[in-house]
Amino acid sequence: MTNLMRTPEAGRSWEGSGADPYMAGVATAQAVLGIQSTRASACVKHYIGNEQEHYRGGSGGIAASSNIDDRTLRELYDWPFAEAIHVGVDYIMCSYNRINQTYACENSKMINGVAKGEHGFQGVLVTDWAAAASGVRTSLAGADMNMPGFMEYGQPSESDPSTAQSSYWGVRMIEAVKNGSVPIQRIDDMVTRVISTYYKQGQDKPDYPRLNMGNFGQGTADQQRTLNKHVNVQADHYKLIREIGAASTILLKNTNHALPLKSPKKLKKVVVIGSDAGNNPKGINSCVARSCDHGTLAAAWGSGTANFPYLIAPATAIRKYVTEANPSIIYQAIFDNYAYKEVAEASAQADVAIVHVSSDSGEGYLTVEGNAGDRNNISLWYNGDDLILKTAEVCDNVVVVIHSVGAVDMEPWINNRNVKAVLMAGLPGQESGNSEVDVLWGKVNPSARLPYTVAKKHSDYPARVLFNSHLKVPQITYSEQLKIDYRHFDTHNIQPRFEFGFGLSYTTFKYDSLSVSKSAPGSSRRKAQTMWSKMSTGASLYENLINLQFRITNTGIISGNEVAQLYVGFPAEVGEPPKVLRGFERVFLAKGETKTVSLDLRRKDLSYWDVISQSWKVPNGSFKFMIGSSSRKIHLIQELEM
Repeated sequence: MTNLMRTPEAGRSWEGSGADPYMAGVATAQAVLGIQSTRASACVKHYIGNEQEHYRGGSGGIAASSNIDDRTLRELYDWPFAEAIHVGVDYIMCSYNRINQTYACENSKMINGVAKGEHGFQGVLVTDWAAAASGVRTSLAGADMNMPGFMEYGQPSESDPSTAQSSYWGVRMIEAVKNGSVPIQRIDDMVTRVISTYYKQGQDKPDYPRLNMGNFGQGTADQQRTLNKHVNVQADHYKLIREIGAASTILLKNTNHALPLKSPKKLKKVVVIGSDAGNNPKGINSCVARSCDHGTLAAAWGSGTANFPYLIAPATAIRKYVTEANPSIIYQAIFDNYAYKEVAEASAQADVAIVHVSSDSGEGYLTVEGNAGDRNNISLWYNGDDLILKTAEVCDNVVVVIHSVGAVDMEPWINNRNVKAVLMAGLPGQESGNSEVDVLWGKVNPSARLPYTVAKKHSDYPARVLFNSHLKVPQITYSEQLKIDYRHFDTHNIQPRFEFGFGLSYTTFKYDSLSVSKSAPGSSRRKAQTMWSKMSTGASLYENLINLQFRITNTGIISGNEVAQLYVGFPAEVGEPPKVLRGFERVFLAKGETKTVSLDLRRKDLSYWDVISQSWKVPNGSFKFMIGSSSRKIHLIQELEM
């Protein structure tokens, strides 16, 4: 999923890569390359303008129109899809919603014109499940595969979409070809694209891995064994999940080096608080598609989720770690968020109280705690604010761990003097507790950075989910244009609570020696696999134009990773936001070590979409190149005329 986090409440943003198109483009391209390296076809979705769940449409639902101007569409929302096509993605999925009044799966401008035309997409354009609202129009617009083949989700009496009357394609497609509504060449193109991906991945070869079939829903134990009998996807997978969980944990606050915690041998009492610290009492997979939020939040809900093979809750992992290291330690866990008396009694004499809170969201076909996919607000669930404050009344060393799908309102407690540290742990998966222990006690030095902005006020964000509309076709107008997330905060000089790209470490770093130079003609990060988008110069969008080099030194007392970020300021007359992300690099540095970092900027990275000429252009004028550890913490700046 490569849609952007336009609004903080958007239900499926957790499936994507945050609020910046460049970052989402890098993540999407790398995911495609990883998946397809296994000879499986990757599919990127939802093309395009599907940034909320309310009024998303599909299967007879009300489909809003996402109204996006041409420049914003190209520079933000199409950017990650273009990056996926550039590295050779096999499938693109069109979305349920309308885009500028036309259903996305019927939008010939975007499918035939942009994806297949300008970007040279040679793979398969597949509809989202029951996203086709017609047969002929969807076919002519460039859709190559209609899933699952039925109108809506079909009729119980019709199991085969190829013969079903409840299908826009199948027998109706034969009629459309016979009467000339759909040219036979269009059918040939569909078939060629589908078969080509099959041969491209070598799926006709005898050594192609046997399929590991999933199922939508849980099924019986026998059904699960039958469906998933070929490939053991676990093996040592737990090691990677634990590593990712710790590596993606963001340290937001750390007063007086409260973290990492002291060795359990030096602690007398540890208290773990919050329903989010334990497992769902009814079972970790008791809710279909994760459609409840009881116990620790390790995965959000919807069709993009999966069953847990097991789930190690934070309380379980912390108890095991501290009691094995110090058998005489007092460990106590309270999972009732409203048990204030027990919380106060347990926390009063604790060396540390670790409070777990959460905020969840997911796909709109399911409603959880009154949230129909999109979050109703960005407040903590289940009395989280009061739970933190009640704990902080009696304990002077409170660590808050947040499991959340995105930004939450932290203002009620973030400045409380007894809240010493805050970790944004996201959705860490089955090794949740173990990865948390690794960060709390310093086995892993946190290095993750926020992929979105945490505001001080909800009203500071530039856009909101459209929850209610009286119109037959609800209108979602992207009036903020290029200025989403940090771009908006920078443009209007709004001080966030935590800016995009922010994250602390247990060590410190120094930046110096920035140099900016023009690259040799013809250099490129990766050769394009297809013909590419229009440019006013005719040169490749993926040709490197600029090289930047700078040094980072670990000035602290322990090893750690620093995430260096490159922001570009365009000439003022172009109308870009004050700065836009155009590069980043995660660099491991031992104590006292210095490394030189090198980043390249492509023609695309220095271009804007000119709506008059309908092409990418590198503007004349002075560019500002900024190296920082977040979007607000810039360490090095250099300008260069282009």
